[in-house]
Amino acid sequence: MSVRLSQQSPGRPIDRIIRPFQRFAQTAASGGIVLLACTLVALAWANSPWSHSYHELWLTPVTVGFGEFLLAKPLELWINDGLMAIFFFVVGLEIKREMLTGELSSPRQAALPIAAALGGMAVPAALYLAFNAGTPEASGWGIPMATDIAFALGVLALIGKGVPDALKIFLTALAIVDDLGAVLVIALFYTSEISLSALGAGGGLLLVMALANVLGVRNPLVYWLLGCAVWLAFLLSGVHATIAGVLGAMTIPARSLIDEKSFVERGRFLLAEVERKVTPGEEPLHYGNKHDAIHALDTACENVETPLQRLDHRLHPFVAFFIMPVFALANAGVELGAGFAGDLAQPVSLGIVTGLVVGKQVGITLFSWLAVRTGLASLPAGVSWRHIHGAATLGGIGFTMSLFIASLAFASAESLAMAKAGILIASTIAGLAGWWLLRRVPA
Repeated sequence: MSVRLSQQSPGRPIDRIIRPFQRFAQTAASGGIVLLACTLVALAWANSPWSHSYHELWLTPVTVGFGEFLLAKPLELWINDGLMAIFFFVVGLEIKREMLTGELSSPRQAALPIAAALGGMAVPAALYLAFNAGTPEASGWGIPMATDIAFALGVLALIGKGVPDALKIFLTALAIVDDLGAVLVIALFYTSEISLSALGAGGGLLLVMALANVLGVRNPLVYWLLGCAVWLAFLLSGVHATIAGVLGAMTIPARSLIDEKSFVERGRFLLAEVERKVTPGEEPLHYGNKHDAIHALDTACENVETPLQRLDHRLHPFVAFFIMPVFALANAGVELGAGFAGDLAQPVSLGIVTGLVVGKQVGITLFSWLAVRTGLASLPAGVSWRHIHGAATLGGIGFTMSLFIASLAFASAESLAMAKAGILIASTIAGLAGWWLLRRVPA
């Protein structure tokens, strides 16, 4: 449909400029490619003669507010606490959607990805603690629990048609459960001292958002304004501000005002009205009363689409092509000098590499096998155990989420550098190994 419409619309100079970028954005691997490019830029910049400018940039103070109400933070924290809250908001929308209508909507469908995600979190965390138990760095046990779905699906897309669609669905559902686990870990274990008054204010605002949903408020602006207030309250409360994104997403309306059958009937009637009233060759500005039917059709389109779907659709490109790449640019700048090899030999890095590369494979594959063996779940059609093992290996690409949790787990610059070194190496190994394993599975 979109192709036919674009062919019928008059060509504009700007279309010839942006069309290649639109085609790129529509490819499955595009988000992962942009993320990888920003990671390489960060690494090159941090290891160049201008490395000092890299670190100074992210420490640049940025102040927002007016009068006495000012919020001052370094640029890096605006990215990690602010932009990443929008990332977690989209994660929350995807979790809610999957729980209502997707792979997590029924116990039977959800059993396999939930079991796989639990194994993919428990085993890596245990392996990390085997290296770091009893040390101050033991707090990093949540780092190897994460999976970067953008990179993982990007690798699957690069493999091509040999990957069953059911495997992509399985890996996506697994990553969503994994994200939910990461959110719970951040909320319960990576929070500072809590201000009950600020937390209470945030909770009250969330109730207002939920009440707006119940009352039928569907204007996204209302939820955005209230959501920003919730974010600020959580930021001041000591609970990490990104949690506000997930909780706010749970209040977004997920029901359409009209069903699809009514929409089709209404749409046909209104299109017939437009066709009957529009004179061939007439300029759009001269349509006059014909605009009533056009506006009614626009309203019908809004009513059949839920606010949750609309927000997810609009925000997903912003998250994939701006927020995650900017986060990678700000956090992936690891110096690969003489100290890098030493960092990799430390228990922190060894625990992360072992957890992501070995723990994810063992945990996801073993717990999936147990779920199928006990009859709680069954393998998706067309998916073999070799596919599951390859997907489990790709689950070891922690990258974005692992870097984020590492920034919460370690206040020490030395420990954080070790963690980043381990995350980069482990994610590279897991990506290449998963690609190699899945390429060898017969189509």
